[in-house]
Amino acid sequence: MDDFLRLSAATARFTHGAPHGFSFGDDGRLLWFLRSDGPTDPLAGLWVLDTTTGSETLLAHPRTLSPEPGELPVAERRLRERTRLVATGIGSYALSGDGRRAVFPLYGRLYAVTGDGAGGPEELPVAGPALDPRPNADGSRTAYVADDALHVVPGGRVSPDDGARWGLAEFAAAEELGRARGHWWAPDGQRLLAARVDEDALQRRWFTDPARPHLPAEDFAYPEAGGPNAEVEWVLGPGRPVRLDRDAEAFPYLSDASWESDGEILLTVQDRLQRNVLLLGADPATGRTRELSRTTHPQWVDALPGTPARLPDGRMLTAADTPGGVARALAVDGKPLTDDGIQIRRVAGIHQGRLLVETGRRDPSEQQVLLVDPDTGEVTPLADGPGVHGALAGAGALLLTSADADGIRRTLHTADGRRLTPADRSAPLPYRVAPVLERVTEHGIPTALVLPRDHVPGRRLPVLVDAYGGPGYQDISAEPVRWQAKQWWADQGFAVVTVDNRGTPYVSPAFTHAVYRGFSDVTLEDQAAALLALGERHPDLDLGRVGVRGWSYGGYLAALAVLRRPDLYRAAAAGAAPTDFRHYDTAYTERYLGLPAEHPEVYERDSLIPDAPGLGRPLHLTTGLADDNVHPSHTLRLSRALTDAGRPHQLLALPGVTHMTPGGTREKVMALQLEFFRRELA
Repeated sequence: MDDFLRLSAATARFTHGAPHGFSFGDDGRLLWFLRSDGPTDPLAGLWVLDTTTGSETLLAHPRTLSPEPGELPVAERRLRERTRLVATGIGSYALSGDGRRAVFPLYGRLYAVTGDGAGGPEELPVAGPALDPRPNADGSRTAYVADDALHVVPGGRVSPDDGARWGLAEFAAAEELGRARGHWWAPDGQRLLAARVDEDALQRRWFTDPARPHLPAEDFAYPEAGGPNAEVEWVLGPGRPVRLDRDAEAFPYLSDASWESDGEILLTVQDRLQRNVLLLGADPATGRTRELSRTTHPQWVDALPGTPARLPDGRMLTAADTPGGVARALAVDGKPLTDDGIQIRRVAGIHQGRLLVETGRRDPSEQQVLLVDPDTGEVTPLADGPGVHGALAGAGALLLTSADADGIRRTLHTADGRRLTPADRSAPLPYRVAPVLERVTEHGIPTALVLPRDHVPGRRLPVLVDAYGGPGYQDISAEPVRWQAKQWWADQGFAVVTVDNRGTPYVSPAFTHAVYRGFSDVTLEDQAAALLALGERHPDLDLGRVGVRGWSYGGYLAALAVLRRPDLYRAAAAGAAPTDFRHYDTAYTERYLGLPAEHPEVYERDSLIPDAPGLGRPLHLTTGLADDNVHPSHTLRLSRALTDAGRPHQLLALPGVTHMTPGGTREKVMALQLEFFRRELA
């Protein structure tokens, strides 16, 4: 590998040493976070910043607690995949209700530490390899999961031995619905709301590592499109169990849960096709539920983090699209609060009595932080400059994160008006990248162009399309880290093009919903039209030499491009591609494509397998053999169809590698892909 790829691998793509995982505690006095010791140190420790003094204190470090790194429990390893957690060492922590005490797992052991660091970390006794610890309000008790059972320390096992998994989020919730946890303490610190997950009806998927044939195969339950989901009950205990009474058949998905008070639980539930999202209030004494709000959409309700929610005065905050699907908006008790001028992206909380929101007001690549008056809709900018801004609020304190071409800055605004900066020990970014951003075609499709730093105008360049293209992820953003690899590709002699086709977020609801009942046609139509439009505007782009690469949905896009538009795309490198969505998960796939039994033609049209006999361009396939998100069978099915049709292709199967390609795998694959594209686009 060259210097950039080595640096990218050693720094985990420039994330080691950067503070992350922030939480406010103790009425905003403490700012908790995780950070490793430097740019090449993979082991994150737990830190706290005292906002009254500005001092940072290391509370716990994995090298001190476990000099020899241990194995993660299998359930925690899979949960980290679901939440895209690549950090090693202390990967997560949970705070007590008062925010003065934290509990964290480390290689199956549990530790507790106070914000003042007194006494150092205390190891908690556990019944087995433990994960997902949650302290109660005052930190006197901690719930955790071990061997699929829910335990409390001090105490013991609180879930019955009934064959179900207790206290953890099921696959669909953690991977697709944004709920990565499965148990919650009541404010009284005595009762627990817990998920009981029965996966008996699900098919099993298996992994084996060909490089280590002496090890047994590993299996897990997977909810395949059109098939059964896990059966999830919500139970209060310990003591006499109370089951929450909700219509699980009509609304099988629970995407959020919280305790509003000792006398009320709030649940956010969705129907299977996610056209209806309900906020329910549940009585913990009886288990009865009542509907508090309902959000509907004829295609699907796009999740808006922070909604639905109850405001402090009791009114209901929900998401709403403005007429014509122009903007993502907010509504209070059903009355529109914001208009077409603001694209709401996330409600980050309440600050100074107003809604703290992350929004788009200008180009979709940028994000601003605003305060919105919940009574009048009046807007007050907090971070409105160029770039991508995010916010975290806590008891009058505010942490603002700002990112642009010059890097990432974090500023803590204390309740008394001071400014502090959590230390960042990450590596400086190698490149300052300023992509050429343009909106093209009648759909106003966002595009970005990155040229070699030494490019001489008039020199024709082969084109590399480096894009994702799928729902839920915006590729073109002013956040600087994601442009580092694209600049590296450009400096290898390519004009690097990225296209956020319809279906991707943050342009408008109508733009996002355009892929309803079909991925392939809209994705490829927009990608090709945008590329041709850029070719007309930038004559240095040699559209006779176009390659395309991507991972996950981007891998699907890459293979789709050479299979169906070989006139435009001359070579493709497709990684972890979901080649047939009939074999992808329920919550994601059915949201966009519907049920396979009701719309078989949609699934057939979006499958790449029938296109295999027509391959006439070079195709490089990559899959991780331990990928439990896009199972390697997706890539292997396409490879088999190509082989059966006599179509030459390359296949790179990576033993032990997951969907996130950790440990420098991504950079090694990039080096191999570079050889492929140089050869095929010469």
